[in-house]
Amino acid sequence: MAHQTSDHESSSQLSNQTRIYNPYKDLEVPIRNLYQLPTSPEYLFVEEARRKRRSWGENLTFYTGCGYFAGAAGGATTGVVTGFKSFESGDTTKLRINRVLNSSGHSGRTWGNRLGVIGLLYAGIEIGTVAVRDTDDVWNNVVAGLGTGALYRAARGVRSAAVAGAVGGVLVGVAVTAKQAFKRYVPI
Repeated sequence: MAHQTSDHESSSQLSNQTRIYNPYKDLEVPIRNLYQLPTSPEYLFVEEARRKRRSWGENLTFYTGCGYFAGAAGGATTGVVTGFKSFESGDTTKLRINRVLNSSGHSGRTWGNRLGVIGLLYAGIEIGTVAVRDTDDVWNNVVAGLGTGALYRAARGVRSAAVAGAVGGVLVGVAVTAKQAFKRYVPI
């Protein structure tokens, strides 16, 4: 009879004789080199590094997106409350869920679109005032808030536009002042 070897012995002899193919052998890079990322932003041009604010496109996208998202979330919340209030005694569970979903979707779209347009107007006016005045200070934001309120309510008449402009300017002024006070007095 021939000498029989166990599976363990044959696999150990096989591994001593052959080498396992590693397709990634030439690509082995120390992991330290892969994840040593710079801590400061990288800029292609020196002019970009000197600028302390977002570009006009980033600003426009940021304010419009934030406005739409905040409006959609707030509108959906009010829609859920309205949907719960509209329940009737004979409604089935399926009908109640349908009322809540329809109400929240309708209110979310409506409020999202309104606040998205307000964000778009605000960003456009702020970009315009920065370009005209060639300075970046608090007054650009106040003028943008005033102009946004006035433009948003302009279709309802001069009086409504004036009141909305004043409210917009005051709200933005308070928000910017609160932001500066927060930065100054709250250690982070």
